Amino acid sequence: MDQPVTIALTKGRILKETLPLLAEAGIVPAEDISRSRKLIFETNHPHINLIVIRGTDVPTYVKLGSADIGVAGKDMLLELGAGDMYEPLDLNIARCKLMTAGRVDEPLPQGRVRVATKFVNVARRHFAERGIQVELIKLYGAMELAPLMNLADLIVDIVDTGNTLRANGMEPRDMISDVSSRLVVNKAAMKRKYKSIQDIIAKLTVAVEARRDAEEVAGNG
Repeated sequence: MDQPVTIALTKGRILKETLPLLAEAGIVPAEDISRSRKLIFETNHPHINLIVIRGTDVPTYVKLGSADIGVAGKDMLLELGAGDMYEPLDLNIARCKLMTAGRVDEPLPQGRVRVATKFVNVARRHFAERGIQVELIKLYGAMELAPLMNLADLIVDIVDTGNTLRANGMEPRDMISDVSSRLVVNKAAMKRKYKSIQDIIAKLTVAVEARRDAEEVAGNG
């Protein structure tokens, strides 16, 4: 008998891109997640349940074993740490970049640089590696406003198209990391439920590779 497996999914854009990939791997929620206020969902497999939570919480649920598997953005894994989880698969969805950005053509001040971000750990490491002293200002949204209001000299944030930066007179600066959604697995669960979890990983791997092949064909067509 298959052992019960709980998969933690990230709300929002990542969820919208994860559900079709799960379906391609043969895992389908028993009801429409987008129309429900529930947080726990059964699937077409009696032993697989889904939970839908904030992206910042997915690594915690997986690390502490409340979820066996999780889908989380690489940005969250870099910020919160993923050293005590397995990261067996890049799902290649919700792709973007984690970057620094500042006002167009505005040089950095001498001495300490003020940096606004919600990725304080990532930012601290990035600037420390470059020998730049920073004052980190934690914000949770509208990062572009911080330099415009003279709250910060730079921001560290997710950049997709860059349209929001340009609309606010800002430009991307340093690339910190490519970001996509990753599959993460609790280490103890992998040992206890190896067959069930490995089966899910294998099916998702096939789905991801099939999509990648299709994109390559479309790109060459």
